[in-house]
Amino acid sequence: MKVKKVSNHIYKIEAWMGIIVSAWIVKTDNGSIIVDTGMGWMTSRILEQAEKYGPLQMILLTHGHIDHTGGLSSILKKETVPVYAHRLEIPYMEGDLIYPRKKKPQYLVDKGVVKKLPEDGEGVLHTMMGLIPYYTPGHSPGHTVFYHPDDNVLICGDLFTSKKGELTPPIKMFTADMKQAVMSGGIVKKRTPDILSICHGKDILNPSKQYEKYRLEYEKS
Repeated sequence: MKVKKVSNHIYKIEAWMGIIVSAWIVKTDNGSIIVDTGMGWMTSRILEQAEKYGPLQMILLTHGHIDHTGGLSSILKKETVPVYAHRLEIPYMEGDLIYPRKKKPQYLVDKGVVKKLPEDGEGVLHTMMGLIPYYTPGHSPGHTVFYHPDDNVLICGDLFTSKKGELTPPIKMFTADMKQAVMSGGIVKKRTPDILSICHGKDILNPSKQYEKYRLEYEKS
């Protein structure tokens, strides 16, 4: 497992299981935030890194797939903190709804453990200790990314992958609606981050400059 410094406040824990699987630690003035939990065997390394920056404050999930929630239960055995995901994702990760492209429910988190990301009456998600969530469906029904304005970094979960420094789409066999996912990728044009931090691949600098080429190439996938 590797720990990579993404920016002043953000660190990425990378593990290898045939592909890169990542989780993130975000430093705040009050402690640390975990974004995604990787697999269970990554827990000790994730918590070790988080503890360097003070008490763990909360866990944010980009979505509910096993490589993003697999370490949640083991973390919560050691830490008592709130966990948040988009309200549209929670029924799928709890097994009440079947994920698109799957044949049966997946019980990825215990019921009631994950709370809804707070939002206003128009569906705009509230800032979470300096991280701004954006709803970016397509890879999964409630996929969400987290933008760090001070560092100008977008933690993108599985919104993109990357290859040889280029934006590539999320893994097709696990993606509910590729066209929707590609369109959701337009968040990089809206926020123009300096760094796009990717779960399954190397991070990309200035991704907004690549987005139109990416959209034209993959929107019909």
